[in-house]
Amino acid sequence: MDSSMKVLFWIFTFLIIYTMIGYPILLQFLSKVLPHKKLQVTSTYNPTVTIIVPAHNEESVIEKKILNLLDLNFTNNKFDIIIASDNSTDGTNEIVKKYASKYPHKVSLYKVRDRKGKTNAQDEAVNHASGEVIIFTDANSMLDRESANQLVLSLSDKNVGYVAGKLIYTNDKENITSQSESSYWDIDLYMRKIESGLSSITAGNGSIYAVRKKDYMVIDPIYSHDSVFPPKFVISGKRAIYNENALAFEKAGETDEDEFQRKVRMSRKIIMINFIDFEKYNFFKYGLFTLFYFSHRTLRNNLYFMHIVVFLLNLILVITTKNTSFTILLIGQLLIYFTSFFGRKSENKYIKFLSYYIVTILAQLVGAIKEISGKSKPFWEKAESTR
Repeated sequence: MDSSMKVLFWIFTFLIIYTMIGYPILLQFLSKVLPHKKLQVTSTYNPTVTIIVPAHNEESVIEKKILNLLDLNFTNNKFDIIIASDNSTDGTNEIVKKYASKYPHKVSLYKVRDRKGKTNAQDEAVNHASGEVIIFTDANSMLDRESANQLVLSLSDKNVGYVAGKLIYTNDKENITSQSESSYWDIDLYMRKIESGLSSITAGNGSIYAVRKKDYMVIDPIYSHDSVFPPKFVISGKRAIYNENALAFEKAGETDEDEFQRKVRMSRKIIMINFIDFEKYNFFKYGLFTLFYFSHRTLRNNLYFMHIVVFLLNLILVITTKNTSFTILLIGQLLIYFTSFFGRKSENKYIKFLSYYIVTILAQLVGAIKEISGKSKPFWEKAESTR
């Protein structure tokens, strides 16, 4: 019995280390030894474009967002904007109506009567979109002037079905929470760049991405496009890529509470996401993408579970074996958790990054509990510190 628990303990410990340290190292190695896929882009691809912005009570940023989109430097100027208001109860609709009246061929308001969440709002808006290419972006994300052109350029390659841009966090007030999120995100973007170059990315981001309208897929609204679209497009025979030149800017959460709640929402289907489109795990068919997805998504989505297993097994082994090595390892785990909790406001970059990591794991656990208890919802609430 003890030997079995020891094996399990070391397996799960290895998986945690591999997920956070081993996989990024493996990616670097693969990037150096394997050929990269080249995009077959063409500047003659000039489709009509519809930009869809899902919004719920965004009166503080929606005007700035519309002006930002109207200022985009489109190559052919054949674009329009749909603000999909998901049952907004503040001044969002009135602000959009003002610009729809001023720019009737560019801006329109689509009102979602029953609030069913972001994905549903996007689905309904796509049904009213006239563009051949659909660009999705969040209300609080400001786009670089060339970002739309960059997304369209990526889709000029017929083998590409989904393209995500680069989200950059820009906080006026530097603080521990936003710095940690930015550092964590920078590492993730680095991995996505390599994944994209070798095969396909495993997830996107809601701030800036695009698909062709004819390729758009309707999914269960409890899920987000960010996590579901990339594997679906790979399964359909197309690539999901990352274009680092398509830039979006927004603020990260500036408080622990804001960032925690955001991550809980992101984890609302953290269990079932592992099982939908199970074909994505067919390594013999999808090769590197399957390796990337299992390492970057499946294992990372289950870090909360692996940490619980490692801690409980460690505790049991200390009690049953009286082994000094396992006692030291248990003390080490406890020190990590206590340090992350009491060091949340520390200026030490290593301690604050550790604290951020533990907050992420805790958010995963809360998300999993909500999913099991049936409390997961597709709605989103904006964090005031990100506006």
